[in-house]
Amino acid sequence: MSLRFSDEEFQAAWKELDEPQLQGGWELFTGTMGVNIYRLLDQETGLYEYKVFGSLSSCAPELCADVYMDLAYRKHWDGYVKELFEEQFDGQTAIYWEVKYPFPLSNRDYVYVRERRVLEVGGRKIWVILARSSPETPCPEKNGVLRVKDYKQTVAMETDGAGGTKVFMNYFDNPGGMIPTWLVNWAAKSGVPGFLTDMQKACSDYHSYRCKK
Repeated sequence: MSLRFSDEEFQAAWKELDEPQLQGGWELFTGTMGVNIYRLLDQETGLYEYKVFGSLSSCAPELCADVYMDLAYRKHWDGYVKELFEEQFDGQTAIYWEVKYPFPLSNRDYVYVRERRVLEVGGRKIWVILARSSPETPCPEKNGVLRVKDYKQTVAMETDGAGGTKVFMNYFDNPGGMIPTWLVNWAAKSGVPGFLTDMQKACSDYHSYRCKK
């Protein structure tokens, strides 16, 4: 199977840790809990793409990357996950993810591919994870669940030099349907910092979770 992600995409991801690329219409959306979130309007959809810069003060980047990649564990600590698993679909490996939405909105699901690399850059070690929707993967849609067909996420992590992790995240998805603006804004303003807080706790609990398996 051909490579899903290019070397250039991985290089572009880690460089944001050193020099955020915010020219061309990016605006500061919110800054809270040590996290700055920028957004860029996608003219075609009217939706926003986001870039997140922050830190996880109490866990190392390798641990963060392991927790982020562990799908089974995420079902334990992320309350928005209804289903999440990796599977072969007609010989193609992809991830299926169903996300809980508040009533009366329909849940959304994603079929996506991802790749993790550990980059050595001038003596630095940087973990980069890329993901994007895979509409060509033959995974049937469910009744009552809307399939998100335009999704991408980039995560780059390295040590902050003090036992924690410096994080860059870039993401966009088009959830489809009619979603109230307040919910979109809440997800970006509160959901992302909340996710990072939950992930930090998940990192601290990961060793005990692994021991119980």
